[in-house]
Amino acid sequence: MSGMNSIDPRVQRVLDGYARTVLAKDVAGFLGLYAAEARVFDTWGVWSFEGVDARRKVVEEWFGSLGAERVRVTFDRVQATVAGELASVTARVVYVALAADGAELRGMQNRLTWVLRLDAAGAKIVHEHTSVPIGNDLKGMLARE
Repeated sequence: MSGMNSIDPRVQRVLDGYARTVLAKDVAGFLGLYAAEARVFDTWGVWSFEGVDARRKVVEEWFGSLGAERVRVTFDRVQATVAGELASVTARVVYVALAADGAELRGMQNRLTWVLRLDAAGAKIVHEHTSVPIGNDLKGMLARE
């Protein structure tokens, strides 16, 4: 078992692939990071997505809604633990919308937990949970203070 904060290369490829496919608005590549049976507890609007087909429509809508904009994704505070054929990953994810000229337009942050299934070919996300804290005003806090 590797220690916490030691990023297994298979885990790092998933982190890098997520950022790369979001920036490229690559639906197939993005969905390919997930196991076909993955369960996703998303922050926005839907209690859960069960499997790739349930997720495909929302990802297509997200990327399609961007028009000429793109989204840069970065991860920090990453902690990863690998044990056998599974890995857990927690991180803060920062999403920044970019104009066609690269100017930063807006951003938000989420808390992320992934469970990954590992094998010789790499890693696939089998569970994802994103969240934001809820403030005393009952509104989501989209940036860590």
